[in-house]
Amino acid sequence: MTTTTPVLTPRVIALAHYAARALLENALARHGVTFQQSVTLRLAAVAEGPVERDRIVEHVVGALKIDPAQAHSVVDELVAKGLVAPQGPSQGPSQLRITDAGRALFETTSAETAPISARVYAGIPAEDLAVAGRVLSLITERADAELAALTK
Repeated sequence: MTTTTPVLTPRVIALAHYAARALLENALARHGVTFQQSVTLRLAAVAEGPVERDRIVEHVVGALKIDPAQAHSVVDELVAKGLVAPQGPSQGPSQLRITDAGRALFETTSAETAPISARVYAGIPAEDLAVAGRVLSLITERADAELAALTK
């Protein structure tokens, strides 16, 4: 019996996304953090200093396709948990910085999920990963353009 390689479809993409997301959410749940909070915390963790709140919100909206009010709510949740904190004067653009607790959480969850990701991607040829990366990036770009046209 021969098996055929599946064609990339929205369903194949969704199944891969949700399978990988479930692995991440499992690790995050042990630390009382949601997927949305993790995505938002990562932006503060990889920044080289304080980041404007509006910039974080803009990136979260773009990445998760949620409305700005939801993204602001996620930021507020991180502030309430002590994972990010306001930085600088209260006048002008609001700046946020990751706290020591936020940095520790980010590093812990990253360390917990890294070996899982390594096992998931193990043995996939680099050429296949490059092709998949190009195709998925193009699909994301086109879907973002379609979404932007719908929301005008």
